[in-house]
Amino acid sequence: MERVIEKFLEYVKMDTQSSEESTSVPSTAKQHDLAKLLVRQLKEMGAEEITYDEEHCYVYASVPASDGCKEAPVLGFIAHMDTAPAVSGAGVKPRIVENYDGNDLVLNEEKQVVMKVADFPELVSYKGKRLIVTDGTTLLGADDKAGVAEIMAMAEYLLEHPEIVHGKIRIGFTPDEEVGAGADHFDVELFGADYAYTVDGGRLGELEYENFNAAGAKVAVQGRSVHPGEAKDKMCNAILIAQEFQMLLPASENPMYTCGYEGFYHLDRLSGTVEEAEAEYIIRDHDREKFEKKKAFFLQTGEFLNKKYGEGTVTIDLKDSYYNMKEMIEKHMHLVDNAKQAMEELSISPVVVPIRGGTDGARLSFMGLPCPNLCTGGANFHGKFEYACADDMEKIVELLIRITEKYSGKM
Repeated sequence: MERVIEKFLEYVKMDTQSSEESTSVPSTAKQHDLAKLLVRQLKEMGAEEITYDEEHCYVYASVPASDGCKEAPVLGFIAHMDTAPAVSGAGVKPRIVENYDGNDLVLNEEKQVVMKVADFPELVSYKGKRLIVTDGTTLLGADDKAGVAEIMAMAEYLLEHPEIVHGKIRIGFTPDEEVGAGADHFDVELFGADYAYTVDGGRLGELEYENFNAAGAKVAVQGRSVHPGEAKDKMCNAILIAQEFQMLLPASENPMYTCGYEGFYHLDRLSGTVEEAEAEYIIRDHDREKFEKKKAFFLQTGEFLNKKYGEGTVTIDLKDSYYNMKEMIEKHMHLVDNAKQAMEELSISPVVVPIRGGTDGARLSFMGLPCPNLCTGGANFHGKFEYACADDMEKIVELLIRITEKYSGKM
């Protein structure tokens, strides 16, 4: 299982950051670099049915079923190759902290970047383990290269140990998950799995089959610029109207003040001048009814300001992004039950939690591939304080293997 760490350290050094501004597919060409490496490694380990979608940057492969398991369900494992646009993924310098002592971790002495236990109290639970950290200048890329490495290590182990009984295993690696496009060109029919898991979660034991219903919105404000010395009753300041829009949204329904199943409106970007301004939002809620009410209130806020300042002042472009996969997974709860049982057999405590975000699995579930989410052993994603626990990653490879055995029909 130790090979998973070797693979992970190799993968994170490759810059595969996706881009929110790009209109190309994939959003950045450099994601192909990792895709090509994975194809080569899959060939070397003896995987079958390897397909590289060179146009869209998807990788598919198979681990054949054991003798006597040809009729077992085809089980898939999926992870994404890109890293988040939030923090640079170029020049990642991972470091393994052996036998972590539970205290503050100096990531970069020169730049005085310190990961403090006061800020991240969960660090103390890793005392005595091996932590993989950054040098404090980039993200690590555990989201989701930890998942990629774990799936690759699982496949390699199964191919090297034919005595482990399992059905056919399908592997899928996607681009652009971090910019919401990971499932855009995923070929569910080609993938050919009956069920699947994304390996894109956090701490050891996390198991998720609920996620946000999600929408994105752009609010465009048209103002009127007049010389400030003559502005009385004439100027219409687009920036201030955009601020007023935000102030009309419920103050408590902000990601800074929510947790668990609580939804929110998140102002992600604001720019503009007196003449025109634009704000970008994401809207989230686990409950579909509350989600629809949030969207309706958002639109009503724009209508209110148009009545106040004149029609056409505020224009809203609102689109749904994905939905809560719970309604699809509940029809196949064996996926959750088998994962929980596999964890318990490996002395892993299952922690079933809702995802306060989304995964490729959410969209894939609505595309006909039921797909809950498994842990990767990483934490503090999308920032320079991101880390992964090497011991937990090795345990997760064992977990993936144990889950495959659950679907062999032989246990």
